[in-house]
Amino acid sequence: MPSPSVLPDQESPGPDLDLARTLFVALHQIGFDGRGITRASYGDGENRAHLLFAETARQLGLEVRRDWAANLYMTMPGQDRTAPVVMTGSHLDSVPVGGNFDGAAGVVAGLSVLAGWCRAGYRPACDVTVMAIRAEESAWFPVSYIGSKAAFCLLTPADLAVVRRDTGRSLADHMAQAGGDPSAHAAGGLDAGRIACFIELHIEQGPVLIQTGTVVGIVSGICGSLRYRNVHVRGTYAHSGATPRAFRRDAVMGAVALTRRLHERWLEHESQGDEMTLTFGVFRTDPDQADFSTIAGDVELSIDVRSRDPQLLRQMGDEIEQVARAVEAQEGVSIDLGPRTGSTPARMDEGMCTALLDTLAPAMGLSATAMPSGAGHDTALFANQGIPTAMIFVRNANGSHNPDEAMEFDDFAAATALLGRLLHRQAGLDGRPRCVPSH
Repeated sequence: MPSPSVLPDQESPGPDLDLARTLFVALHQIGFDGRGITRASYGDGENRAHLLFAETARQLGLEVRRDWAANLYMTMPGQDRTAPVVMTGSHLDSVPVGGNFDGAAGVVAGLSVLAGWCRAGYRPACDVTVMAIRAEESAWFPVSYIGSKAAFCLLTPADLAVVRRDTGRSLADHMAQAGGDPSAHAAGGLDAGRIACFIELHIEQGPVLIQTGTVVGIVSGICGSLRYRNVHVRGTYAHSGATPRAFRRDAVMGAVALTRRLHERWLEHESQGDEMTLTFGVFRTDPDQADFSTIAGDVELSIDVRSRDPQLLRQMGDEIEQVARAVEAQEGVSIDLGPRTGSTPARMDEGMCTALLDTLAPAMGLSATAMPSGAGHDTALFANQGIPTAMIFVRNANGSHNPDEAMEFDDFAAATALLGRLLHRQAGLDGRPRCVPSH
């Protein structure tokens, strides 16, 4: 490693943007499915992406290791290796037919910052680690934050037994195939008390920054979720012409009544000032039995509630149950809500958010605004372990979870430089990290 040096904020070494361009191109080649990007959790695409970053980190002279769940850690050793580590990173998996930047931009940014430090001969006061986190996208397995939960040994045997949507094989099987060791799930995880802070860069997944002409968002908090992934409304299949309304048990009408009433509850909560979203991302009849001349006997749908208010999430769980029972009585159908899953809301560290908004971004002439995150992120898991956390959003046209993600590279470069300055601030200056966990 180069000789130690400490630089003030304004002289923080810039990121290696040529490396960033190269990594984005390589990631696209790995994940392109003919229409968008598919890097399935614990699948070939995610595995190849992790190998790409591990090899790149080794070429930079960084320390590289994996944990029992095959999470990847790329570390620049600090001057004091006993000090709590400063961490950054994100995930490398994608939803089916997604985009190239969701998650991956955060890992590319972190490694680009460290590459710039290597090039400048800078060595931080404490270890700085870029983490490539496994399986953040719960589109593949019905468990939130798999990789970050695994890092803190929070996955249960039941979690490891869930199956992937496309293969029908368990999480444990896929993890082992990726080089992990599921038998070690209860030991050897990260120690929250040894992590000074965690900072994640991520594309914004909505339109706020684009619409306001702002380059970056500084996240104030991350929503938690309440999910029913497999709701079944069951009635009776019958002839569409021969069955009068009074004798029908129409699953479609039952599903419509359920979603309409829940949407009305959402409007009521909004009128009271409550912050939440409600989405029915799946709504379908059985393709093997549904027909234009048949009354549907089965409808499958999903319910996704998001909020930064944990009490509101609990209340919505109760209201969903109440509405389901009322619709059953009204429409003569049965409603099986299925398993309830979800995640816990999280607040970001006020000190780092203030530094980003009031000091670091203005010093760069970079437009920034405080905003909540409606989507879930691994940062929330770190925050709920008592670790000071921060999150930087990069504006991105066309949202995310689709092939049309459109982050401009200049915006990414500016946000990555901002990330580098915050990492430098947390891991440098006076030789000590600027924040420590509140344990």
